[in-house]
Amino acid sequence: MKGKHINQLIAGVMGAAMALTATAAAVHAVAPAGVQLTNTKVSAAAEGKVVYECGFESEDDLAHWSNRGGDDKTVLAISKDAAKSGDSGLSATERGDTWHGPAFRMDGFLKPDTQYYFSCSVRGEWYTNTTLSFQFSVDGETSYSNLKQNIQATSGGGNGWAEIKNIPISYSEGMEGVYVYFEGGQESIFIDDVKITEAPHVDIEKDLPSLSELYKDKFKVGTALTPDDLSSQPFMDLVQKHFGESITVGNQMKPDYVLNKTATLKYFEETGDDETPQISFAQAKPVLNYARKYGIPVRVHTLVWYSQTPEWFFKEDYDEKKDYVSPEKMTKRMENYIKSYFETLTALYPDINFYACDVVNEAFQNDGSPRKPGHPSQSNQYEASDWVAVYGDNSFIDYAFKFARQYAPKGCKLYYNDFNEYMDKKKAICELAERLKKAGNIDGIGMQSHLDVRQSMDAAFPSLGMYELALKDFIATGLDVQVTELDVTVQENSGDKYFDVQSTYYKGLFDIYEKYADKISAVVFWGVTDTKSWRNTQNPLIFDKNFMAKPAFKAIVGDRTAADPVRTTIADGGKVTTTTTTTTTSVTTSAQTTTSVGEEIKATKLGDANNDSQIDMGDVVIIMQALANPNKYGIGGTDEHAITKQGWANADIAGTSKGVTNDDALAIQEYLLGKRTSLEG
Repeated sequence: MKGKHINQLIAGVMGAAMALTATAAAVHAVAPAGVQLTNTKVSAAAEGKVVYECGFESEDDLAHWSNRGGDDKTVLAISKDAAKSGDSGLSATERGDTWHGPAFRMDGFLKPDTQYYFSCSVRGEWYTNTTLSFQFSVDGETSYSNLKQNIQATSGGGNGWAEIKNIPISYSEGMEGVYVYFEGGQESIFIDDVKITEAPHVDIEKDLPSLSELYKDKFKVGTALTPDDLSSQPFMDLVQKHFGESITVGNQMKPDYVLNKTATLKYFEETGDDETPQISFAQAKPVLNYARKYGIPVRVHTLVWYSQTPEWFFKEDYDEKKDYVSPEKMTKRMENYIKSYFETLTALYPDINFYACDVVNEAFQNDGSPRKPGHPSQSNQYEASDWVAVYGDNSFIDYAFKFARQYAPKGCKLYYNDFNEYMDKKKAICELAERLKKAGNIDGIGMQSHLDVRQSMDAAFPSLGMYELALKDFIATGLDVQVTELDVTVQENSGDKYFDVQSTYYKGLFDIYEKYADKISAVVFWGVTDTKSWRNTQNPLIFDKNFMAKPAFKAIVGDRTAADPVRTTIADGGKVTTTTTTTTTSVTTSAQTTTSVGEEIKATKLGDANNDSQIDMGDVVIIMQALANPNKYGIGGTDEHAITKQGWANADIAGTSKGVTNDDALAIQEYLLGKRTSLEG
């Protein structure tokens, strides 16, 4: 059939075009509202609306689905044996390994930096468990994560299925090769009734005073972010309004994300140098790009830590099965690692203010002694330290601060950071700080402040008095103090029952911070909303799951007022000052003025956006990429395949005052599908 052939052609051309100009910036669904590609329903993304719905009733419905490539030879087919509803479903057979399976490609189809929800019916052959996972690449480095594990279909009658509902999926601009996929076991996997919806729009409380503005003259107020946070508009609206004075990258600047084993081994093999580990900030880039765009200062977290540091980093030949290296070799590795860390970071982001760095994190046990030697594992409750295994004690800390002082960018203050900092380890922290201060290699102490009010002020640990005493002891060292990872938990799974107690505790904390404000330079929350917290079952933050202010926020602010912050956004290589309107969409729109033709250029062939004298999916791809990532693919963009002025004129099919939009890309697809006979008019 003609339609079937065209859809297969489009899928092939799209794949080739995306491979040629690989980017995660392509946007929007592939057909306008009301246009259906056989049984695949695709509508323009709207608030809470379905953007993709597929029942796998014809071969055309395999568009956007593939196996995972490489050694994966999984066969995808429309099969009556895979039907949950209708006549058929998607079968994935001949899987050769646990990671093989059916994959749905998100980039080039769904918008970046947008929250979606994924739902479907799935079952493994013989009702075996499956896992829903996520994959993306940045700068050639691929990352994986599980979205939902151990999905168990219900047996019975030969038609048992597991229902997956509203699993959050999203990706950030700059990611490519973005897939959501099924894996687990080696049995066949069957899928039906896939639905993807865009998260509904939610307004935050715009009339609240800005927390960061309220304390602007006392100390910075900030938060931690991870790349997946960027896709939620209300979440980022809260960041813009209340936490825009400091960003900590929650995980992706820790050693296990930054140290690149593949590149390190390659460098070792080529040079014989086993003292120069290679690093990459690929996974931190989405958050760092955000901080750069809005001019938000960044806390570096963290250089040296017993946890989340790969074992191979400490071993001979970078092989975790071999012996630990000598202290001398480890010291050289540490120096080169820290040197490369800062040099790479500042080369990539010369315009970000890296104002603070947690040089060493959590080196002491609660009694103030060094951690036990060994790699963190279940056998030692994940409390052992490879650093201590190499050095025999905590002497590595002095080297770390020495090298950080030597290589950190100008203005970046250096901190020792720890949790349970109000307990017995407090004495050891102060002694360490005094020693490092004499050497001139430390600027401050980071109080993580993971606190617990439980169900009453009497049950709170630490008490406010105990916490203030620790703060006073740290101030007495003459060093700056930053609150680096603030959250206050309540009793597990108690809902909002103890929010009033939590609000009393939070108010007490901020009373303390204001009392010593001249000695505290930053108060950074470890997250924004309860649902995104690492301790989400204990609701530790000041905004709830609906992005609304909790009693804790209101207790901190009281009846005080503050204006919204003014942000300086970077766009088109220049700076555009914009007053925050508490909607990231508004701020972004005002800065996106990158792609325009300028002088009048007339179209030579409507639809031929890539100037190859043909109308095909390559034209669709370049239009979507230019709109989504104009700095790279727009007119004058950095990529060799960036759209030209002539291509831009050819792309303006509608010829309206709006210029080129996604509607023009969709019009080309309609033309290729035979749903319109001409691109004229």
